[in-house]
Amino acid sequence: MSLPSVAVPPWLAHALRAQRGPVPWSAVVRGALAAGPLLLVAVLAGRTSLGVVAALGAMLAGINDRPGSRRAAVRRLGVPALAGAGGLLVGSYAGQHVHAVVLTLLLTGLGLVAGAVSAVGPVASGAGTQVLVASAIGAGMPLPEPSWQRAVFFLSGASWLLALRLALPTTGVTAGDYRFDGERDAVTAVYDAIADLLDSAGGPHATARRVALTAALDHAQDALTGPRLRRYASSAAERRLHAQYAAALPLAEAATALAWAGEAVSARAAEGPRRLAVAVRTGTHTGPVPAPTRSAPALRALDDALLHAADAFDRGGASDALHTRRRTAASLVRTALGSGGREYGLRVALCFGASAAVAQALHQARWYGNHSHWYWLPATAVFLVKPDLGPLASRVLCRAAGTVLGAVVFAGLAALLPRPEGLVALVAISGALIPVAMRHFAAQTAVVTVLVLALVMVGGEPQASWSRIGETLLACAIVLLVGHLPALGQRGGTVRARLVRATEAADAYLAHVLSDRTTVDGGTDARTTADGGTGARTTVDGGTGARTTVDGGTEACTTVDGGTDDGTTVDGGTDDGTTVDGGTDARTPADGRTDGRTDARTLADGRTDARAKDDRVGRWILRREAYRALAEARAAIDLAAAELPALARHAEGACEVAATLERLVDTTTACAVQLDDTGRLTPHHTERIAELLDELGERRDRAGLLIPKPLQLPTAV
Repeated sequence: MSLPSVAVPPWLAHALRAQRGPVPWSAVVRGALAAGPLLLVAVLAGRTSLGVVAALGAMLAGINDRPGSRRAAVRRLGVPALAGAGGLLVGSYAGQHVHAVVLTLLLTGLGLVAGAVSAVGPVASGAGTQVLVASAIGAGMPLPEPSWQRAVFFLSGASWLLALRLALPTTGVTAGDYRFDGERDAVTAVYDAIADLLDSAGGPHATARRVALTAALDHAQDALTGPRLRRYASSAAERRLHAQYAAALPLAEAATALAWAGEAVSARAAEGPRRLAVAVRTGTHTGPVPAPTRSAPALRALDDALLHAADAFDRGGASDALHTRRRTAASLVRTALGSGGREYGLRVALCFGASAAVAQALHQARWYGNHSHWYWLPATAVFLVKPDLGPLASRVLCRAAGTVLGAVVFAGLAALLPRPEGLVALVAISGALIPVAMRHFAAQTAVVTVLVLALVMVGGEPQASWSRIGETLLACAIVLLVGHLPALGQRGGTVRARLVRATEAADAYLAHVLSDRTTVDGGTDARTTADGGTGARTTVDGGTGARTTVDGGTEACTTVDGGTDDGTTVDGGTDDGTTVDGGTDARTPADGRTDGRTDARTLADGRTDARAKDDRVGRWILRREAYRALAEARAAIDLAAAELPALARHAEGACEVAATLERLVDTTTACAVQLDDTGRLTPHHTERIAELLDELGERRDRAGLLIPKPLQLPTAV
């Protein structure tokens, strides 16, 4: 007799879930060389208190040390470190010169600002976390040094970890310049994700593979961007990676259109992107790239994109375009002051301020005895209340369990280890374990607890494991209570704000694809298939570029008015569908063809191919923005759904709206590919768009989502 299955509530399932993946050995090495050695040098120099501050800076930077490129790490680690140094400076000065009530009000106001700014994005969230934690530590930790020295050494500790991140090679990297291994891995993942999506086309996992492709493109885009002294990439290796990323965008577009069609494609279609992924990973030439059949618009788009990618790979293109638009300062301010930022800031301010007030009251009443650890309470509340770090109930459970485990382990180790050398070694070991413990919040909390308690004892404080447990449990209670109080504004503000942004991005993408598109009888640039997929192109004003098959499969191109067609070969180079080695259909770029092809074929509306290329670039930018906004909205919805029912109910209906938006953006991508191929949409495309727009309106109304400009089908279609 089988046991009945028990449904685990979402908030508990999230607390039990852990990330999986290989051990990040490079991050482990950096963690071991960061806080521990800094503390050792300070102890040997007789400046232990400054070593404790530097080790704290390195520890907090290590928490932000995530996989990615070195260039992106400068922003991801540097900006929060600067914010933390500023928070430490303000907190240290306020703790020495203002009364407890004023200090509590100051920390509350700082929580309001930092919480609102955290809604801007991950880097801003990391900066908000560090400024609050560092301000609490600066206000409460008794140190002999002046405020500015604390800030300088905190920043020095974080800078040391950043220097290790930039200088040390990645373990296991054997191909290419190790400085760009993060970018190389990210671009490789894009091509692998495209191949996976093609393999799953027509199957039940197609939607999940498309989501994985979006995540890979987002990660690659982030890895290739970052602060730079020059406007453009100065290294040939970096420019090559930029060109390889740009070449993946039309491939991703075609793969998405094929998945949208719901029909399985041959395994041959995915072989090309996989070979390109190997070429990126190993830094070698692509060689012959298998070409798919050209029996459908999306397959022809995939075939053309493979030829373009092979050409870009073999010639080492010089494209610096990442097809993204930087967010302006005004848009960042609007995000911070919007509904999501207001709700975020209010929750952080209330929890941070309440925990600081309780801590000050207990501290003034000498509940701590001779220990000045009151700053642990508000610092713990910061990690608990940040909405982007996970659902509230899950964070509370994991924080409590991790703190108890870490405190018990440290109490046992502290009784056995010699001082201070044993504690310094424990700090180094804990720093090395942080990257591994990042897979689960409870494990991360346990490791950080051990590290912080070791730092406190090295600084001259007595063993504080049990007080750490009590303060953590008190912080958990405060955050649970304050986090479920009726909000002054509308609950679910973060979810609604991100859904509105995703809807606006989808609207812009749809309008761009369907605008200025007309159907011209007998004249629109049309491609027809004959004899198993051979494409023929015709244009309006006599510039006919026709493709015919010659000698059983070799494709030749001819033009009428001297206009060189897309598939033209120079110096005897074979065209797109050349048969190689007894029948293997492979793509090989012609040696005589330049990147700036002189295809002057005139389109139906009189635009040249150069203008059409600009139109596609603009479309790719809007498509990336739409999918990225949808991914951010999905992440917020998933977090909200894993809250306790009292909070989760405020996001009801949001998941259905996001699902409809995803299908609409997928359909828009399929429309773009169809329009590129034939210049007109089929009734199936237009009907599907109309259905999705109606469905979106209904679900939006049920969810209570207010959109300034509702989506509507352009009248030109």
